[in-house]
Amino acid sequence: MADKKPIPPTIKFVLATIMINAIGFGIIVPVVPRLLMELTDQPVNGATAIGGWLAFTFAINQFIFSPILGNLSDRFGRRPILLGSLAGFSLDFFVLAFAPTLTWVFIARALSGICGASNGPAQSVIADVTSPEERSRYFGLLGAAFGIGFVLGPAIGGLLGEFDHRMPFIVAGSLAAINVTYGYFNLPETLKPENRRPFEWRRATPGGALKHVRNLPGIIPISIVYLLWQIASLVYPATWPYFAIGRYGWSEAMVGASLALVGICLATMQIVALPRAVARLGERKTATIGLAGTAMLAYAFATEAWMAFVLLPLMSIQAFVHPNLTAMMTRRADATNQGEVQGFASAIMAIGSLISPLVFNPALAYFTGPQAPVIFHGAAFLCAAIIAYAALPILIGMKPAAENR
Repeated sequence: MADKKPIPPTIKFVLATIMINAIGFGIIVPVVPRLLMELTDQPVNGATAIGGWLAFTFAINQFIFSPILGNLSDRFGRRPILLGSLAGFSLDFFVLAFAPTLTWVFIARALSGICGASNGPAQSVIADVTSPEERSRYFGLLGAAFGIGFVLGPAIGGLLGEFDHRMPFIVAGSLAAINVTYGYFNLPETLKPENRRPFEWRRATPGGALKHVRNLPGIIPISIVYLLWQIASLVYPATWPYFAIGRYGWSEAMVGASLALVGICLATMQIVALPRAVARLGERKTATIGLAGTAMLAYAFATEAWMAFVLLPLMSIQAFVHPNLTAMMTRRADATNQGEVQGFASAIMAIGSLISPLVFNPALAYFTGPQAPVIFHGAAFLCAAIIAYAALPILIGMKPAAENR
């Protein structure tokens, strides 16, 4: 079985990179609401709305640059694009650490969005060195690495935030800088020279990428499901800190602890259950189970703090969705356009990141503000559940061609 094979060294590096990046990302999540409240002198519902526009700024830059970096990685290789993007992440965190005004925070998030487009090249590294049958396993491990990092990140960030809510940004920037240095000496190039192709600007825009990948078999239905799921799943990073502070009155440390438990559950599911589920059911059916079992609707009506923790095992089943959808997309590409397809997938993720803060943050801000006809902290999760379930019939109706089952 594929899950019995040892993990190649290159993939080990990518997994380590994703984990360190996740620590850097997660370490700042518990303190962002407090930073916005400090810089704007707004209560939590006001910071929620601003946080939505901050997420939008990140997403619009990721949307624009994802196909560019994906195509550049098909031309120049994965290594230079990935390392350059990781260096930008380090700079972004240090700008946030010393941002004197809200404008600087938005500048930092724009830079982070550009560098965040490195998801495509990172996933392309895995596609370069694995067979199609192995990819769902390795993309699952990629998600698990992020989950492990997200266990450590929010926990550390929450504790550091109790002393100074700027300190987590400095630590995150330092971790990212160490990651770049390690990658410079240890990341090999995985794209063979014979598989490289010329860079074309007409293919390096979101519209151009769609034009060139739309004829790949089954790519459009997968893309629609990918987009709907991306929008829905982003309800957690978009609103959880504000939701937890507003509904449960949690501190930064408590928010960090809750996110750490989320990471533990997701990582456990992706390491232990995902490979077995894919081997038994195939990628599409496993993704369907994860999507159908999402706990978003339950969180919408979880009025007590203990309910948030009880629902974590149910929420973790959604770890089945993203790795399998990603693996299904890579099956539609060949060795010469993996970067383009992964860049296209990252652009879809960016579209979801554009839409989600414009839906979820305003919904949460409105239904927790003084103008609300009724206070409903679960409004964002209810919207997310509706969007997620809209993807179910598309995923169920897809043909299982080119899958391992």
